[in-house]
Amino acid sequence: MYTALRLQRKLKRELGQGDVQVIVVDPEPYMTYQPFLPEAAAGSISPRHVVVPLRRILPRCQVVIGEAVAINHGKRTATIKTLATTEEGTGAVEIHYDELVLAPGSVSRTLPVPGLVDHGIGFKTVEEAIGLRNHVLEQLDIASSTRDPDVRDAALTFVFVGGGYAGVEALAELEDMARYAVRYYHNIAPEDLKWILVEATGRILPEVGEEMGKYAVRELRGRNIDVRLETRLDSCVDRVAALSDGSRFPTRTLVWTAGVKPHPILASTDLPVNAHGRLKCTAALHVDGVEHAWSAGDAAAVPDVTAEEPGKECAPNAQHALRQSKVLAENLIASLHGRPLKDYAHTYAGSVASLGLHKGVAHVYGRKLKGYPAWFMHRAYHLSRVPTFNRKARVLAEWTLSGLFKREIVSLGSLENPRAEFKLAADTGRHPEAS
Repeated sequence: MYTALRLQRKLKRELGQGDVQVIVVDPEPYMTYQPFLPEAAAGSISPRHVVVPLRRILPRCQVVIGEAVAINHGKRTATIKTLATTEEGTGAVEIHYDELVLAPGSVSRTLPVPGLVDHGIGFKTVEEAIGLRNHVLEQLDIASSTRDPDVRDAALTFVFVGGGYAGVEALAELEDMARYAVRYYHNIAPEDLKWILVEATGRILPEVGEEMGKYAVRELRGRNIDVRLETRLDSCVDRVAALSDGSRFPTRTLVWTAGVKPHPILASTDLPVNAHGRLKCTAALHVDGVEHAWSAGDAAAVPDVTAEEPGKECAPNAQHALRQSKVLAENLIASLHGRPLKDYAHTYAGSVASLGLHKGVAHVYGRKLKGYPAWFMHRAYHLSRVPTFNRKARVLAEWTLSGLFKREIVSLGSLENPRAEFKLAADTGRHPEAS
């Protein structure tokens, strides 16, 4: 989206005259600003403000809502499955192109853990974030309305697997929300909730540095969150989380955030990939050895020209992806006009992470922050990166209002199955003449 946005601005005249056409293909009609997903799950930001509508922000581009299922770069064609495509493949669209920008990002990396597919919950899309919020609040309702101690304990046990940004921030924000919500339940106390973070390595949030990672562990444990390092999830069959240290936790909530992997579409192309499945790219964001093909973000293995150690690649994170997109657009335009390309170079500035309302950690330009200052920097940084002034203003307004009023603790579970009520009425209703 950022690449298309810059092309739209830089090629305004060519697009207006019809000399150039920019086609954007995506399965969803919006871009999700993923760093805001934890706050959306906690209710601090409305879901519609976490996403950016493509048709509004890219009015001079042709937006195609569909999924690329195959790319034949030798023939310069991409096969797109749209909402109108049948299961047999009838109605698939074949798009011909001159230049290809392949930046599908990444998808959740799952492991063959027994029961994970049946009971695990992801945290990578806005739908998953809102579904998880509804699910957590629903568990409080279940625990409050049952007399079965086993059902109650399972409902109030929340297991998160993965100690990176997604897992830690999601757990911290939802724990904050749930602890606030239980004040409205007459038979649930904050200490009744059991939150467990499972991390296979010996530290969490490696991006913020070892010292800040240890602080984050102390902060979470101080909130009665059970942080288990060097521990793996062995099984979650029958809604029982069995850990490698021998612990077993009956739970109705298992959130999986243990890493990502390149998008599967990369395997359906004739473009070169490395051992990790990412596209081999040059520092100019050109697919290595292939003309007219470009990439950036999580899908691209881009050499880090600022690194001291040879062969190091840019980390697959938003900090690099956003900046790469601008360089990619400039290089694409330069190639069209026969100008030399520029290498992407960005020295890592640091990282920020939220640990719930008014709590966070940060390691920026060598300075280490924690608590409220880190939380404030986290919000300020991501607000500056959200595209369009309209979106920035809406998010800032919501933050301001949420600071003045109480949290919303309503579960809108019916959003996930909106036809349930109608189907119930149709299945139970009888025509008067039938009797």
